[in-house]
Amino acid sequence: MKLSRRSVKVFKIRNRKGYAAVYANNLTEGKHPDQAFARMEKAVCRKGKK
Repeated sequence: MKLSRRSVKVFKIRNRKGYAAVYANNLTEGKHPDQAFARMEKAVCRKGKK
């Protein structure tokens, strides 16, 4: 499943280094916004297989 950047909310985590991405009850973290988004794509793909 291909995600669009507009459907995923990526934001800076307060009091921590890095960014978080939220989409459909999934939360992922990464050092950069692109990394958080890439991890979200993988998480949604895994959830879709179950």
